[in-house]
Amino acid sequence: MLEKTNRINWLYDFYGPLLTEKQRAMLELYYHEDWSLGEIAEHHGISRQAVFEAIKRAQTALEDLEQRLHLLEKHNRRIAIADEIRKRLEVHPEEKAQIEPLLDALLDLD
Repeated sequence: MLEKTNRINWLYDFYGPLLTEKQRAMLELYYHEDWSLGEIAEHHGISRQAVFEAIKRAQTALEDLEQRLHLLEKHNRRIAIADEIRKRLEVHPEEKAQIEPLLDALLDLD
């Protein structure tokens, strides 16, 4: 469950602006604020089932966007490559000081 929550949060970070305002609001309450379906339903004046379906549609939209654009996949690959570069730099400390800021800048582009 935690892995799924983390994935949805990452996808939301990348694709959240492409969702509808209602989808963003529901996902934020459910995933970021840790509200229950019942609490969200009461807050919005709708049924728990409607909240569940709205969250499910929003999750599907996020996954569909990832299938098309692969932003999270590319982000994860960049992190893995940067980690490998850092690992290899351990044997070259004289170069590490120069290269480390470049790696940080590269990863901050996301």
